[in-house]
Amino acid sequence: MSSVRRYRLTLSCPDRVGVVAAVSTFVASHQGWILEAQHHADQTAQRFFMRQEILAESIPFGLDEFRRQFEAIAQKFNMTWQVTDSAQKKRVVILVSKSEHCLYDLLSRWQSGELDIDIPCVISNHDTPRRFVEWHGIPFHYVPVTPDTKQEAYDKLMHLFESVQGDVMVLARYMQVLSPEVCDRYPGRIINIHHSFLPSFIGAKPYHQAYERGVKLIGATCHYVTSELDAGPIIEQDVIRIDHSDSVEDLMRYGKDIEKTVLARGLRYHVEDRVLVHGNKTVVFR
Repeated sequence: MSSVRRYRLTLSCPDRVGVVAAVSTFVASHQGWILEAQHHADQTAQRFFMRQEILAESIPFGLDEFRRQFEAIAQKFNMTWQVTDSAQKKRVVILVSKSEHCLYDLLSRWQSGELDIDIPCVISNHDTPRRFVEWHGIPFHYVPVTPDTKQEAYDKLMHLFESVQGDVMVLARYMQVLSPEVCDRYPGRIINIHHSFLPSFIGAKPYHQAYERGVKLIGATCHYVTSELDAGPIIEQDVIRIDHSDSVEDLMRYGKDIEKTVLARGLRYHVEDRVLVHGNKTVVFR
């Protein structure tokens, strides 16, 4: 992880001549040093996407003044945009149930510095991960979910998320379907790992579904959560080849490895502001 402080500018707008020139001229006019620049023009949607990383110390003012001065360009080109500071770590709240492999992996990457994030708390509908989470010095909240207490549980979940000023909620095999209220309240801020190569085998027990179908590839999908089950914008996917000799248990074991890596990659792209959402699709500047 680079220790160089960067401003990350991301934007999308109707595609037209002059967008790159306008943004680059703005940065250059303030002696800004562009460290990384990526862009993409979607010819079907007629929309342009851009991401730039700018050396923070090369700009003679902070983010508030950057936003104020850039607003004129944003309005001219009808941009949807944001600029963030790499020094301000994203606050990631992790939700987990009984399958803890993704939780273990994320905490390992966080502890080693591979994931440059803050984890203000972990929330679970089971108490079993408590000792492991608290051993890492992270607050743990047990919020049971039953058919009769779902509304109460999700109200508490939202309260906890907002009380710790969470930026993103990660469902690290949190085996509950969030309410439409939760999904709609945090669009583009809830990330899920689904143990299937969506859109195939949505819902429960996808490995069993894949085994019964006799597939030759299984995978995992990291996506944003929407009120439509397993149908949100996809951030990252991966697959592994299997054959007729593999049992359901084998598929589940292979799948755990894919789930961990896909979730970690997807979360990294999100916290580094590399994902731009347009409709139900994403542009991911890796």
